[in-house]
Amino acid sequence: MSTREMGAPSPPIESYDDLVGWFETGCKPRDDWRIGTEHEKFVFHTDDLSPVPYEGPRGIRAILQSMIDQFGWLPIMEGDNIIGLKRGPGEPGGNISLEPGGQFELSGAPVRTLHQTCTEASVHLSEVKAVSRELGIGFLGLGFSPMWPLAAIPQMPKQRYGVMTRYMPKVGTRGLDMMYRTCTIQVNLDFASEADMVRKLRVSLALQPIATALFASSPFADGKPNGALSMRSEVWRDVDNQRAGMLPFVFEDGMGFSAYVDYALDVPMYFVFRDGNSIDVTGQSFRTFLEGKLPQLPGEKPSLDDWSDHLTTIFPEVRMKRFLEMRGADGGPWERICGLPAFWVGLLYDDEALQAASDLIAPWTQEQRQQLRDDVPTQGFEARLGNRTVRDIARECLALSRAGLDRRGFLSNTGQLESMHLDALDQMVETGETSADEMLRLYRGRWAGDITNVFKDYAF
Repeated sequence: MSTREMGAPSPPIESYDDLVGWFETGCKPRDDWRIGTEHEKFVFHTDDLSPVPYEGPRGIRAILQSMIDQFGWLPIMEGDNIIGLKRGPGEPGGNISLEPGGQFELSGAPVRTLHQTCTEASVHLSEVKAVSRELGIGFLGLGFSPMWPLAAIPQMPKQRYGVMTRYMPKVGTRGLDMMYRTCTIQVNLDFASEADMVRKLRVSLALQPIATALFASSPFADGKPNGALSMRSEVWRDVDNQRAGMLPFVFEDGMGFSAYVDYALDVPMYFVFRDGNSIDVTGQSFRTFLEGKLPQLPGEKPSLDDWSDHLTTIFPEVRMKRFLEMRGADGGPWERICGLPAFWVGLLYDDEALQAASDLIAPWTQEQRQQLRDDVPTQGFEARLGNRTVRDIARECLALSRAGLDRRGFLSNTGQLESMHLDALDQMVETGETSADEMLRLYRGRWAGDITNVFKDYAF
């Protein structure tokens, strides 16, 4: 989740057109399209497999401080606490932030090729492993905490997380599980125009359950199978349905930046950032703030930074800011960190693949899209849309993506095309076994029901 820093104030919002204009500034020519990959991982003590608290000689703060000392990262502070890391001006590497339960996230820099984003992920993982090895700490890439109960997971000292922790139980049953017990991989991709945004948003929303199935890796909770393949995705079905889901309006006539603005204006807010503090405004709408009627800030109207902050607290399956965020995948190992952006870049950044994907989803009804979203977390590849399984659809989408990546023509240092990063996904479709299926097979076989083996076999 994004980390806000103090800075120069942004312009005040003068009119509704400013809100639409904020999105319009995200439109970029094709040559400026970039790939921004985010990935989270659970942090654990290797001796007793316990979650890592913030404080202490073997805590999250100690990891962050070691990253500063050994690799030149700069701290992002909230009061006296380091809550994130950033690179200096012009330095590559993106930012590091903390999720509510200490999940460690790299928000990658926008890069041109998948080879670059994979190199970035490799460098990041080598750095965190180097500092954590000295502390007896490991990192695990799964979609849901396989063993720790909610009560055992520490809370990071970030004010906005306190606001969310108090609010979540009021609007759904699984919000705290989402905050403290899930990890994801996401990719952020650009659009050229409003029309291009609409086409990409429709394709990516409709196909997000396909990505969920391909990246399902969360079949355990509380030390045993949980009945799902992607418990992370299942949890999202009852977090806060006013700010999550499949956004049916996106597929209606007239969809554009204004339609998304209208939606976002009425999504309840979490906080307003003022003077380094996150002021609790839960339940109030941005529309109320725009009218100067926010009870916590009477008479005050929002700035564009407030609008940007609010948009980061909306959690649909695909989120629009000045780019599109694909949000449907569980956390996973290195090849899956690279595989997620590969899947979406191949589909969305190549005109021929995007048109074919648009044609694929065109006949799907809202009811079918929603049913697919509801079925995939537990059924995975076996979920059906009409007479086709998700496995069938995934195979077709991977073929489209591979062709799209190959047409891009970007070669690695060893002369390989970007489609190399789809190989692991193709193999899963051919075998019919996702990472979650593989883990369940091991649990019932070689692991003999001992969940602790997941920390050995699947840690980075």
